[in-house]
Amino acid sequence: MLFKSNGVENGKAITYNGLSVKEYAWRKIMKKFLSVGLTAAMAVSLAACGSSSSSSSSSAKSTSSASSSDMAVAMITDYGDITDQSFNQTTYEACKAWAADNDVKFNYYKPASDADADREASIEQAIDEGYNVIVMPGYAFAQAIVDTVEDYPDVKFIALDVAQSDLDKDSGTDGWKSDNTFCAVYEEDLAGYMAGYAAVSLGYTKLGFLGGMAVPAVIRYGYGYVQGAEQAAEDKGVAEVDINYAYGNKFSGDSDITAAMDTWYGNGTQVVFACGGGIYTSAAEAAQKVNGKVIGVDVDQAATIDSTYGDGMTVTSATKGLAATVKTTLDACKDGTFSDKYAGTCQNLGLVSENPEENYVQLAESTQWGDGFSEDDYKALVKKMYDGDIKVDNSVDVDLSKVSYDHVKVDYQGNLK
Repeated sequence: MLFKSNGVENGKAITYNGLSVKEYAWRKIMKKFLSVGLTAAMAVSLAACGSSSSSSSSSAKSTSSASSSDMAVAMITDYGDITDQSFNQTTYEACKAWAADNDVKFNYYKPASDADADREASIEQAIDEGYNVIVMPGYAFAQAIVDTVEDYPDVKFIALDVAQSDLDKDSGTDGWKSDNTFCAVYEEDLAGYMAGYAAVSLGYTKLGFLGGMAVPAVIRYGYGYVQGAEQAAEDKGVAEVDINYAYGNKFSGDSDITAAMDTWYGNGTQVVFACGGGIYTSAAEAAQKVNGKVIGVDVDQAATIDSTYGDGMTVTSATKGLAATVKTTLDACKDGTFSDKYAGTCQNLGLVSENPEENYVQLAESTQWGDGFSEDDYKALVKKMYDGDIKVDNSVDVDLSKVSYDHVKVDYQGNLK
């Protein structure tokens, strides 16, 4: 059973799996104390045995080899779950497929709630059950990483969309890192730019951006989208592009958000970039009523959206290489190169080639190419971006209510709820 946070109800104190907050904190302190004590005792024991540096090195190599052969992978979900048809599901499926291909034990865990204590509890449960590689998708894991990973030096942690700034903020330390942890973030501003450029080039001039929550990754997608639309309007001679811009303040759709999307589409919006987990459902439900279009995010969502809401609804998807990151890092865990290639680093993954398919951010293969934006046009755009001829602002503190462009007009509506 997952280690559950029971919350506050009818004035009662918060408990974690039957423990009071005080008892839970004491358990964490004692676990760390015992871990440190055991490490020290082992060091004294090795010294007493007169271990030479060469024998220590041999022992370490043997341990590394054993841990690789005994590798077991666990994934912990963040806000969503493995059926969100986006970030969590892609990470889950990539982990599961890799484990099956490599004959490695795999399981996933869903925290009892959206709380740091429950994320930490799921991590601890996975480790207690024998998993020694933990994959965590989502910036929300930053605090759990800071609180947990150093207690388990023999476990490898892979965090997707957790930035150095997230770790520094939650640890109170500049440049915080742990030698058993790798964090990857993506240049979503570049993928958003491609999507905005494609939309306007394909003839859409009434756009929308529906973000999940105003977190850095979503903000970068949205701001890049606006910049791409502006450049396409300049290049294509489009006088004016209107963009409705808002956040649902959650990573799922609901009736209130759908009602807002009904208003957007009803007032002429042609295509909405739905950016944030399952929030695309509200955009797609509204688009379906008026034969509108959507743009997917993180993964190629065309098959999912079109099969549910109507063929041809998804113009494109702004994607990032979640599956590729999972594969390369798990490969490194297995072959023993994780420490050299990834451990103790936060890497910002984006364009690594002028060839679109080789990059960590790109447009989906299902993109509806047209006369205004062909596959060759896309390749030319990516080459310009890779060569540095096009520069995209990746700011996350921009005030879009005050942004002014020659062609794009942004109607910034903040949080819808």
